[in-house]
Amino acid sequence: MSHGKTREDKTCLNCGHEVPERFCPHCGQENIETRQPFHYLFTHFIEDFTHYDGQFWRTINYLLFSPGKLTREYLSGKRQQYVAPVKLYIFVSFITFLLPALIPQHKDQEDTPKSTVENKKVQQETLTKTLDNLKKEGVISSQNAQHTKKIIDSLQKNDSIENRENDDLLDNTFSNKSSLILGARNLKEYDSLYNKTANPLYSYFRPFAKKMFELREDGFSKKEIINKFRDTFIHTLPKALFVYLPVFAFFLWLFHNKKRWWYFDHGIFTLHFFSFLLLGTLIFIMAERLTALLPDFSLLSFILFLAYTGMLIYMSLYFFIAHHRVYETRKRVSILKGMLLFIINSIGLTIMLLILLYTSFIMIH
Repeated sequence: MSHGKTREDKTCLNCGHEVPERFCPHCGQENIETRQPFHYLFTHFIEDFTHYDGQFWRTINYLLFSPGKLTREYLSGKRQQYVAPVKLYIFVSFITFLLPALIPQHKDQEDTPKSTVENKKVQQETLTKTLDNLKKEGVISSQNAQHTKKIIDSLQKNDSIENRENDDLLDNTFSNKSSLILGARNLKEYDSLYNKTANPLYSYFRPFAKKMFELREDGFSKKEIINKFRDTFIHTLPKALFVYLPVFAFFLWLFHNKKRWWYFDHGIFTLHFFSFLLLGTLIFIMAERLTALLPDFSLLSFILFLAYTGMLIYMSLYFFIAHHRVYETRKRVSILKGMLLFIINSIGLTIMLLILLYTSFIMIH
């Protein structure tokens, strides 16, 4: 509660009803003076934040460490002391989008920035012009100039081959002879190679290949493309989960008593579960960003490996624990239903993620 000065007039400025005490019984607005000291701006903010902070941390504590308890509390009517499910999901989605951007990524020294590629082109043009000028001035003969150009071209080709050999996953996908585009250097070659073969995957992968060639022509390295792809995927994931939310709740509705459990109840369970998944994803991202800044020690790496493994196991078991606690079925029935729901939704989520992977890459800019 704020400590602003109470108005002597007992008429609510918001709705016009009589205010017998400090808060209006009709609309809930505090009946305080409209003008307060300057420090009131800061004290009011701290008071509001502290109130929300207690509500928020209680919600996060139950969400992370007490699977199913938050849903049970909400469905039983205890809602005032917790963040509402939709608001919770939106907030967790927001911080999943925001926090990773605040922590810098560990940059690999082997990455080739776009400016470096442009510098190589400028250097090539400069060398060619210099040789032409020397030939015109008679400093070197045409034969020597041509021979020097061939040496420069040979060195550049060797450098290109060496860089290609050091390429990572994307290069293996797009340049390897066993891959879909079979070493095509541009979109025109890709179309000529696969449009003639009537490959059923041609139409599906063409936008993918087009985006890849565009990014390579713009001078982006493979690792830069991977980082862009990962960031786009992370930003799109909360939206995709939100779209899949009613589908997940629908499968829960199919497997449970329709009289006892309404679709609304399954929606609350799904919102809490998806909020947990996003929060777990955020923890993984933040841990990866922070540990990348730490020195590389074998013991530390082993401890981190154990921590990540434990988190993955916990995230896998979370659904079964929460499902059993909320729906209060017998353990065997709960495990059986949980397994079926887990398999069905794993297939559904996998399909959704494949679509998301495709669209995320196409959306890179």
